[in-house]
Amino acid sequence: MGDVRARVAAEELEEYRGELTGYCYRMLGSYSEAEDAVQEALVRAWRSADRFEGRSSLRSWMYRIATNVCLDALASGKRRALPMDLSGPEDGSTPPGAPSKAVLWIEPLPGDDPGTAVTASESVRLAFVAALQHLPAKQRATLILRDVLGFSAREVADLHGSSLASVNSAVQRARATLADRRDEVVGARTPAPDGVRRALAERYATAFARYDVEELNMLLHVDATMSLPPYAKWMRGVTDIRSWLAGPAVGCRGSRLVPTVANGSPAFGQYRPRTDGAGYEAWALQVVEFSGDRISSITAFRDTARLFPLFHLPDRLSAEADLGVPA
Repeated sequence: MGDVRARVAAEELEEYRGELTGYCYRMLGSYSEAEDAVQEALVRAWRSADRFEGRSSLRSWMYRIATNVCLDALASGKRRALPMDLSGPEDGSTPPGAPSKAVLWIEPLPGDDPGTAVTASESVRLAFVAALQHLPAKQRATLILRDVLGFSAREVADLHGSSLASVNSAVQRARATLADRRDEVVGARTPAPDGVRRALAERYATAFARYDVEELNMLLHVDATMSLPPYAKWMRGVTDIRSWLAGPAVGCRGSRLVPTVANGSPAFGQYRPRTDGAGYEAWALQVVEFSGDRISSITAFRDTARLFPLFHLPDRLSAEADLGVPA
C-alpha cells in the first residue's frame, strides 16, 4: 500500500517542478543550482510521501521542503552578484582586465519564469534576482513567498514554523532593503509592453549585426548599463557604452546573433567571426532588458561553454548560417 501511495505522490509532486525551479532560482541566483535543489526537494518529498498528513496543502508542503533545501545550500553565506554589486561603473574606453574567478556570479534563467502560472515574470529579471541576494536567506524566502508567490502571512508562518509577527516583520525589513536598492530593482523602472520589447529586440539585433553604433546608442536608456560577467567591469550611460562598443569591443563587428529568451527577456547567443574565416565562434550570451521604449541593461555572459548548452545554442555557426537577422 505504501509503495502505491509513493508512486501516486511522485506523479503529483512532479507537477510542482516548474514553479519550484522559479522559486529556487530566485533564492539561489543560479539556474543549475536551482535545478539541483528542486531535484533534491522532490526526492525528499517522495521519500516521506507516506507521512504527509494533509494538515497543509501539498503545495505548501513542497515549498517547505524546497525552502529547507535552499537554506542548506545558502548556509555558507556566500551570495551571487552582478558586476554592479561589487564596484562602481568604469570608463568604457578601457579593457576589462582579468576575469574575477573568485566571484559567484548571478546566472541567467533559460526562457520565461517556469512558474508563470503563479508568479510575475518581472520578478526574475536579473537586477531583481541580484537584489534578492542582499537579503538574509530566510528573509529572502519570506519575501519571495509573500510578494512574488502570493502565499498568505499565515501560510508562510506555518511553512517556517514561526509566528505571524515574525513573518510580517521579516517582510517589512526585506521590502525596506530592496527599496534602498530601488535604482537596481525592477520596480524602479516602467516595464516595457511585450509588443514594444519585441520591436526593440528586433531593432537591437539588426543594429548589432550591422554594428551600427549610432543606432545602438539611440536604443539605449540615458542611464542604461552594460556588464560583462565574469569580468567585474560594467558601464553606465550612453557615452561609456558607446566608447566600449567603438573601442575595446570593436572585435564584435560582424557578429551573428541567435535569438533566445532569458529571465523572461529577449536574449541572444552572440557569435564572433573566427580569425581563420571558418564561420563564427560562441562569444557571449546577451540578456537585453527594457524600460519603457528603451533598453535599460545589456548583460553579456561570457561563460559560453556552460551556458550555451542550457539555452540549446550551438558552440559555433557556419559561414553560411542564415539567422534571419539582417547583416
